[in-house]
Amino acid sequence: MSDFQLPLKPRMIGKKRRVAIVASRFNSAFTDAMVENCCKVLIEEAEDIAMDLHQVPGAFEIPVAVEAIAVRQPPHAIIALGVIIRGSTAHGDLVAESVTYALQSTATKHLIPVINEVLLLNNEEQAIERTMGEQLNRGREAGRAALEIIQSMEKIRTTQSNAKSAPPQAQGVGTNG
Repeated sequence: MSDFQLPLKPRMIGKKRRVAIVASRFNSAFTDAMVENCCKVLIEEAEDIAMDLHQVPGAFEIPVAVEAIAVRQPPHAIIALGVIIRGSTAHGDLVAESVTYALQSTATKHLIPVINEVLLLNNEEQAIERTMGEQLNRGREAGRAALEIIQSMEKIRTTQSNAKSAPPQAQGVGTNG
């Protein structure tokens, strides 16, 4: 792994668009790698990104932090990063399902994109592959997905704003020939 050091408190980088990253400290070797790769993509591919990093104890705590961010300081996108490794019971599956449902609920309720990269994996080999690998890296994918959805949402908001101010015929409504 590299020399990248995670701050203990949220930090800001950049200026214009805000992305909040909520990362679990549990399975930190893997989640730290995801955070590092995600941040690198955001920094390299978008000059106008400000990042807030929030760390929580485990995957189960991610949704409450995401919801608090969505309510109190809404960013352009929120990225949820965590690694759950299946054990011999259904606990990991239940946590993953609960986290997924809660993150999607927050996204749709507040219309803030939430990138869900809380991974449910069978073993550490899969975790290494998906968090530290060159071919398949969920941290990088999360950063790129956030940048893409920010652009998409901006386009949607611009289109909606233009549609509200345009006369009905310009919207394709009320044209009877």
